Amino acid sequence: MSMSDQEKSPAAPAGATRAPADYFTGIAWVKPLVPANDSTDCVVGEVTFEPGARNNWHTHPHGQVLVATAGTGYYQEKGKPALLLHPGEAVSIAPNVVHWHGATADSRFTHIAINPAASQGVVVWLERVTDADYQAAYA
Repeated sequence: MSMSDQEKSPAAPAGATRAPADYFTGIAWVKPLVPANDSTDCVVGEVTFEPGARNNWHTHPHGQVLVATAGTGYYQEKGKPALLLHPGEAVSIAPNVVHWHGATADSRFTHIAINPAASQGVVVWLERVTDADYQAAYA
């Protein structure tokens, strides 16, 4: 007897919705924390990746700050080794740096993403992170 997709899918964190499959491999959840507004022009969100999930290669026109809050994950810039992230660690990403982030193969991973100058664009999505690229992160 097979389980339905809903039964196979892990529970979403409170207030989160499923991240778009066009930009994520595996299951990830996005929870908006601070929408863009006139006073800060900064978007803040919480992203939870199920084990093995990751986002596509992408850039941020005005940079990004990631703060790991739970589990273990990766951050990798194109052409550089992946960094292993643990709760309490942060990464400051310069504008237009091609990178990806996501969970390790055996841990759920949650981070806070802080995106400045949101009114001028937040993200430019690129190609998927291949399984080979992902597996190289922990080789």
